[in-house]
Amino acid sequence: MALIQVNNFASTGGGNATRSSLFLTMLFKNFLTYLYFYFRPFIKWFLRRFTRLCELQRICYGSPAGAARTRQVEMSLQLSRRREIREMMNILDNEVEHCSEYELRELVKKMVMTVMMAKKIKPRNHPDFARLFGECVEQIWGYRRLICIVEAIRTDQYDPDNLNNEKKLFQLWSLLMPDDRLESRITKQWQDIGFQGDDPKTDFRGMGLLGLENLLFFSSEYNSAARHVLSHSHHPNHGYTFAIVGINLTSMAYRLVKAGKAKTHFYNITRRAPRIEHFHKFYCYLFFEFDRFWISSKPKSIMDFSIIQEKFERNILSVLDEDSTVFKMNNLVVEHI
Repeated sequence: MALIQVNNFASTGGGNATRSSLFLTMLFKNFLTYLYFYFRPFIKWFLRRFTRLCELQRICYGSPAGAARTRQVEMSLQLSRRREIREMMNILDNEVEHCSEYELRELVKKMVMTVMMAKKIKPRNHPDFARLFGECVEQIWGYRRLICIVEAIRTDQYDPDNLNNEKKLFQLWSLLMPDDRLESRITKQWQDIGFQGDDPKTDFRGMGLLGLENLLFFSSEYNSAARHVLSHSHHPNHGYTFAIVGINLTSMAYRLVKAGKAKTHFYNITRRAPRIEHFHKFYCYLFFEFDRFWISSKPKSIMDFSIIQEKFERNILSVLDEDSTVFKMNNLVVEHI
């Protein structure tokens, strides 16, 4: 599990020097990127002549499985000028929102065949290419399909007249407060697990059912960890509203995934198309680590939440920049405070 730390600058001068250094670094990286894309056609031609392999073959054979390979494949496909490849990419883009996992895999097979024909890659001479490239394509468009699934759950608003919605809400209470019985549907008891008022339905407006589904998954799959985090939220000096913070972290997870910032994690966590369970586990990791980060930051009050969350998100983004990053919920260390 990645350790998240906050770096505080001792003085304003140190902060200005660091900002200048970051600016120069970014400028240098942009210059190198410009040079690469300018000379890219020549580089590709030279390497093709020298290695007798196309760019996609070199990536699949030379890069380790996971984000390191898949992100390069994704970039190569985005820059492809071949008409048949771009047409197949458009088909995948149009179908991915509504297709099933089986239909996605069938589309992946078509993409693999399209590339192999366009690049004149013979299966007999390159028996591993179809499998390696196919895994990358499934990850790329599986991630895009996951965004559609997450978005659909987010836009589905909590409905108190929907018995399934109500059942999940009561289940959340039972998992977090197994020794306490709810007095009624609308009660101040909901504040014990971090909702703002007497009726939790109003707190789900921003993230819809996605907020409830995330909280429920965390509480059911990692019940011991969730209840310890809940106990931390009741701390007399560093407490916070468990459910509200959880919904805010749903928003953070949603933003990271939709913006493509979380690709590194999802490309490393599975060789196949990521499922909604992978998103829930990503959320659980964020919640568990945020709780640790919050306590270690020793906030003066809940009013420090925005500042601490911004620091936490910046640290997560920094970790996600590494191709080897993968967040796992294995072997959770539950700390008592």
